[in-house]
Amino acid sequence: MASPAVSPDSSSHEALSSVNSAPACSPTSDSENLSPDELELLAKLEEQNRLLEADSKSMRSMNGSRRNSGSSLVSSSSASSNLSHLEEDTWILWGRIVNEWDEWRKKKEKLLKELIRKGIPHHFRAIVWQLLCSATDMPVKNQYSELLKMSSPCEKLIRRDIARTYPEHEFFKGQDSLGQEVLFNVMKAYSLVDREVGYCQGSAFIVGLLLMQMPEEEAFCVFVRLMQEYRLRELFKPSMAELGLCIYQFEYMLQEQLPELNIHFRSQSFLTSMYASSWFLTLFLTTFPLPVATRVFDIFMYEGLEIVFRVGMALLQFNQAELVQLDMEGMSQYFQKVIPHQFDSCPDKLILRAFQVKYNPKKMKRLEKEYAAIKNKEMEEQIEIKRLRTENRLLKQRIETLEKGQVTRAQEAEENYIIKRELAVVKQRCSSATENLQRAQSTIRQLQDQQGNPRFSEEFVTHLETELEQSRLRESETLGALKEMQDKVLDMEKRSSLLPDEDNVVRLQEELQALALREAEAVKSLTELQQQVKDLSDSWQAGRAGGRWKESPRRSNANALQDAVLAARLREAQAQAELRALRQRVLQLETQGQIQRTVLGRAEQTCAGLREQLRLAAAQSKGLQAQLSESHRKHAEAQCKSKEEVMAVRLREADSMAALAEMRQRVAELEIQREEGMLQGQLNHSDAAQYIRQLKDHIDELKAEVRHPWVLRRRPPAPGGAGRPVTRTQGCWGGCVQHPWVLGLPCPAPTGAVCPTSRGCHPRVPRGPPPAPPACPGPRAGA
Repeated sequence: MASPAVSPDSSSHEALSSVNSAPACSPTSDSENLSPDELELLAKLEEQNRLLEADSKSMRSMNGSRRNSGSSLVSSSSASSNLSHLEEDTWILWGRIVNEWDEWRKKKEKLLKELIRKGIPHHFRAIVWQLLCSATDMPVKNQYSELLKMSSPCEKLIRRDIARTYPEHEFFKGQDSLGQEVLFNVMKAYSLVDREVGYCQGSAFIVGLLLMQMPEEEAFCVFVRLMQEYRLRELFKPSMAELGLCIYQFEYMLQEQLPELNIHFRSQSFLTSMYASSWFLTLFLTTFPLPVATRVFDIFMYEGLEIVFRVGMALLQFNQAELVQLDMEGMSQYFQKVIPHQFDSCPDKLILRAFQVKYNPKKMKRLEKEYAAIKNKEMEEQIEIKRLRTENRLLKQRIETLEKGQVTRAQEAEENYIIKRELAVVKQRCSSATENLQRAQSTIRQLQDQQGNPRFSEEFVTHLETELEQSRLRESETLGALKEMQDKVLDMEKRSSLLPDEDNVVRLQEELQALALREAEAVKSLTELQQQVKDLSDSWQAGRAGGRWKESPRRSNANALQDAVLAARLREAQAQAELRALRQRVLQLETQGQIQRTVLGRAEQTCAGLREQLRLAAAQSKGLQAQLSESHRKHAEAQCKSKEEVMAVRLREADSMAALAEMRQRVAELEIQREEGMLQGQLNHSDAAQYIRQLKDHIDELKAEVRHPWVLRRRPPAPGGAGRPVTRTQGCWGGCVQHPWVLGLPCPAPTGAVCPTSRGCHPRVPRGPPPAPPACPGPRAGA
């Protein structure tokens, strides 16, 4: 959709500025390149300028000060006559420049620069701007209509900002006006062409100015050229690194040329970016009225960003005396309200002051290198700071871990000290029991030594053997109990070292109490055993004393009774042993019951704590449910944004893949044509069939490499050749170009030609619409 060219301002003031913009100086350096007609035209223009400057009344009348005197009417009529002649001459000159653009650009460049500085006539701006930026014939112009059919992720931002672009101008006033619609189309098309930049707010003012001068297709081409060739793309990138460079260079110029004003800005914390950022981003389109801003834009189209530095410095020089007397708020108001309208009636004065500013391109290049070095150093410092922060965070975590470990080790040390003290008591008791056992064993050995005495009766000896066996049994039981206690002590030591928590310590204390009870029971059993041994010893002594006399019938009866008594005592001792075992079992069960009651009490306390935690968790769950609903809403918004980003990425990938496929196809066709031409001559002078087959195989391999470079890198294994690498001539995907249409490329060979491979030949597919590609490319069956 094309929009008509609209004038930014049709007032007489712009007509006067375009008239006064005729060259006032004689281009002596280019006079030898001008024709006599051009020299005569330039002389007329200079004469008219002198007349206009001499006629002060005429100047007053053109500035809007009308008087009813007869002299002012005469001067107005003379000025109008001069104005019409000058406009006619200016039109003739610029028409000749447009028609002979190449000659003027190459041979009369200085004169062209002076004319552009004086101002381009409004009706010639559209074509001259296109000629200045070489945007008359761009390939992207043919893509404009297709770009408008696509969707851009920046559409919402563009819709939001177009209403704030030139809101007072007739062309853009009103919602859904023609100006807003074409502005939206151009900004949307560029956001699709340059997805890295996308859309930036300040660029809409530049596009709006272009749309005032030319149709939207031509405005789109000029804007693309400006972004690519005039450093605007770097200014509008998300990082805005180029804007930082421009601010840095402008600060250096301010410090060098206006040191007093620079010191005042620094004392008031009035940063350069607070007033100069819009100058570079919008090229003064949001600062000056359109007639003045258009004059600056004319020079920008020819000389680039240099005019922004010059005009900005000229503004500061002109207003230095007023700015040094204002504070920060006053300076902000001054930049917004006073400076934009100082040169409304005399834009030539602003241009003249701008080109009186000192501007050194070499120094700007040096500042650019310094700024790049500073930014690299800042980036390195940021990386180092990030690394140090990460190390600091890790060290803090390690310190916290060490502090927690130190507290845990202190608690473990205290618990281990208590356990070791209790273990020392248990070991002392065990040593006492061991000494008692050793004394009993010595007594038993003495009895065994006395067993061989023939003065005792066989019954007494048998009784003593029985007592000895029972004593050994008791000894073995005692030793087993002691060993079991020692094992438990070792197990308790291991568990105390591995499980230092409170529950295990309490459980260990309870087991120690039970072990102490069982030890006391064992000591008691040992004491009773010693008493029985003593009784047996007394009985043995009594029997020994009675054996010194000859046995009588009465004595035999006494011995029988004594044996019966000893047997009764033996049975009694066995019964007592069983009773003690049952008591010990009862004691163990009582100890276990006490432990279980303690564990049950703790479990009840834990259950009460868990109930309280459950109540708190129920209260927290309500808050978390509210947070979850909010998170769902944010997640839905994030999904929408991610879908838009994914669509943008897919569009960029599709564009890149299409361009890559087109370039590869073109390269493949040219390479194959060249190789076929070179090899055709050799084949015409060779008669060896073997040589011809080798050359054909080589051609096929080259074609396969050109057409399917990525397939060769990830070729599937040949069928029936497990473990054998696939070469370029194995399978349809290895070296045969029978189906070049699989990747969307036309077959280069003529119709019906034969494609040789290492396994045979395949007839080529005739030219024409390619058949549907296979669902899964792989080795052809029977190849």
